[in-house]
Amino acid sequence: MHMLINVTDLPDLDRRAVEAGVAVVARLRPDDLERPTPCTDWTLAELLAHMTFQHVGFAAAAEGHGADMDLWRVRPLGTYPVGTYRAAAERVTAAFGADGVLDRSFALPEFGGGAEFPGRQAIGFHLVDYVAHGWDVACTLGVGIEFDADVLDAALGFATAVPDGEVRLRP
Repeated sequence: MHMLINVTDLPDLDRRAVEAGVAVVARLRPDDLERPTPCTDWTLAELLAHMTFQHVGFAAAAEGHGADMDLWRVRPLGTYPVGTYRAAAERVTAAFGADGVLDRSFALPEFGGGAEFPGRQAIGFHLVDYVAHGWDVACTLGVGIEFDADVLDAALGFATAVPDGEVRLRP
């Protein structure tokens, strides 16, 4: 059942979603990186790189540097992909936990050029992504993932606000 959330809870809800995903990512082994994922045309290595640099980009946006496209650029994860992912997850949760973050303006160039969004909306975007991608990783590895009911409810609230139809199919 979808209910209204207190926006001041968003950083904590997002942190718990990210931590659930980190726990699943910690279970992967090097051989798993070439597995296909529910994300069309992405291996687990590619999905994990995408997730890592989205964390980096969102953290930079919370810190006031989100307009720098280089911070969003996906790169190889190196020798320790799980550690690289964990560090990016810790960075974004710390950035989202900063005082006043909900009222900041986040530059999110991947969401339409020079687009800026209120912190509460940007963190909502991130929350939806990490519930979805946490599930993608768990599904790829054939393991479960546990999200708290309030995390899922908040993610559903943001997800249902996303426009549907042909507008979603445009580049």
